[in-house]
Amino acid sequence: MKRIIALVSFIVFATVAYAQTSTPRIDRREHTQRARIRQGVASGELTRRETVHARQDQRHIRRTERRAKADGTVTRRERAHITREQNQASRSLYRNKHDRQVRRY
Repeated sequence: MKRIIALVSFIVFATVAYAQTSTPRIDRREHTQRARIRQGVASGELTRRETVHARQDQRHIRRTERRAKADGTVTRRERAHITREQNQASRSLYRNKHDRQVRRY
Protein backbone atom coordinates (compact mmCIF):
# COMPACT_ATOMS: atom_id res chain seq x y z
CA MET A 1 0.00 0.00 0.00
CA LYS A 2 2.85 2.39 0.82
CA ARG A 3 4.44 1.69 -2.54
CA ILE A 4 1.24 2.56 -4.37
CA ILE A 5 0.86 5.83 -2.46
CA ALA A 6 4.50 6.69 -3.10
CA LEU A 7 4.12 5.90 -6.81
CA VAL A 8 0.95 7.94 -7.15
CA SER A 9 2.47 10.90 -5.31
CA PHE A 10 5.58 10.72 -7.50
CA ILE A 11 3.45 10.74 -10.64
CA VAL A 12 1.42 13.70 -9.38
CA PHE A 13 4.52 15.72 -8.48
CA ALA A 14 6.21 14.88 -11.78
CA THR A 15 3.12 15.95 -13.69
CA VAL A 16 2.88 19.22 -11.77
CA ALA A 17 6.57 19.93 -12.31
CA TYR A 18 6.26 19.24 -16.03
CA ALA A 19 3.15 21.40 -16.33
CA GLN A 20 4.94 24.35 -14.75
CA THR A 21 7.84 24.17 -17.19
CA SER A 22 5.66 23.52 -20.21
CA THR A 23 5.52 26.50 -22.55
CA PRO A 24 3.42 25.44 -25.54
CA ARG A 25 2.45 28.98 -26.59
CA ILE A 26 6.07 30.13 -26.55
CA ASP A 27 7.17 27.01 -28.44
CA ARG A 28 4.45 27.50 -31.04
CA ARG A 29 5.50 31.12 -31.62
CA GLU A 30 9.15 30.06 -31.96
CA HIS A 31 8.15 27.53 -34.60
CA THR A 32 6.10 30.14 -36.46
CA GLN A 33 8.94 32.64 -36.36
CA ARG A 34 11.40 30.10 -37.76
CA ALA A 35 8.96 29.38 -40.59
CA ARG A 36 8.62 33.11 -41.30
CA ILE A 37 12.40 33.48 -41.43
CA ARG A 38 12.74 30.50 -43.80
CA GLN A 39 10.01 31.93 -46.04
CA GLY A 40 11.70 35.35 -46.06
CA VAL A 41 15.01 33.81 -47.08
CA ALA A 42 13.39 31.69 -49.80
CA SER A 43 11.51 34.65 -51.27
CA GLY A 44 14.48 37.00 -51.03
CA GLU A 45 12.62 39.42 -48.74
CA LEU A 46 15.37 39.12 -46.11
CA THR A 47 18.94 40.13 -46.82
CA ARG A 48 21.80 38.12 -45.35
CA ARG A 49 22.30 40.61 -42.52
CA GLU A 50 18.58 40.67 -41.71
CA THR A 51 18.51 36.87 -41.68
CA VAL A 52 21.47 36.69 -39.31
CA HIS A 53 19.84 39.24 -37.02
CA ALA A 54 16.50 37.38 -37.00
CA ARG A 55 18.20 34.08 -36.18
CA GLN A 56 20.17 35.73 -33.38
CA ASP A 57 16.91 37.07 -31.94
CA GLN A 58 15.42 33.56 -31.96
CA ARG A 59 18.55 32.11 -30.37
CA HIS A 60 18.36 34.72 -27.61
CA ILE A 61 14.70 33.87 -26.97
CA ARG A 62 15.46 30.14 -26.75
CA ARG A 63 18.31 30.87 -24.31
CA THR A 64 16.00 33.02 -22.17
CA GLU A 65 13.38 30.27 -22.16
CA ARG A 66 15.95 27.65 -21.12
CA ARG A 67 17.08 29.87 -18.24
CA ALA A 68 13.48 30.34 -17.14
CA LYS A 69 12.88 26.57 -17.17
CA ALA A 70 16.13 25.78 -15.35
CA ASP A 71 14.65 26.06 -11.87
CA GLY A 72 11.64 23.92 -12.77
CA THR A 73 9.08 26.72 -12.86
CA VAL A 74 8.35 29.35 -15.47
CA THR A 75 6.83 32.22 -13.54
CA ARG A 76 4.29 34.68 -14.88
CA ARG A 77 6.97 37.37 -14.96
CA GLU A 78 9.35 35.14 -16.96
CA ARG A 79 6.58 34.30 -19.42
CA ALA A 80 5.81 38.00 -19.84
CA HIS A 81 9.50 38.74 -20.45
CA ILE A 82 9.76 36.02 -23.09
CA THR A 83 6.54 37.21 -24.72
CA ARG A 84 7.87 40.78 -24.91
CA GLU A 85 11.05 39.50 -26.55
CA GLN A 86 9.00 37.49 -29.03
CA ASN A 87 6.84 40.50 -29.84
CA GLN A 88 9.91 42.65 -30.45
CA ALA A 89 11.50 39.99 -32.67
CA SER A 90 8.24 39.60 -34.59
CA ARG A 91 7.98 43.35 -35.24
CA SER A 92 11.60 43.47 -36.35
CA LEU A 93 11.08 40.53 -38.70
CA TYR A 94 7.94 42.13 -40.14
CA ARG A 95 9.75 45.42 -40.79
CA ASN A 96 12.69 43.66 -42.42
CA LYS A 97 10.48 41.52 -44.64
CA HIS A 98 8.43 44.49 -45.79
CA ASP A 99 11.15 47.02 -46.43
CA ARG A 100 12.21 47.41 -50.02
CA GLN A 101 15.53 45.65 -49.60
CA VAL A 102 15.84 42.37 -51.45
CA ARG A 103 18.48 39.71 -51.40
CA ARG A 104 20.62 39.65 -54.51
CA TYR A 105 21.88 36.28 -55.62
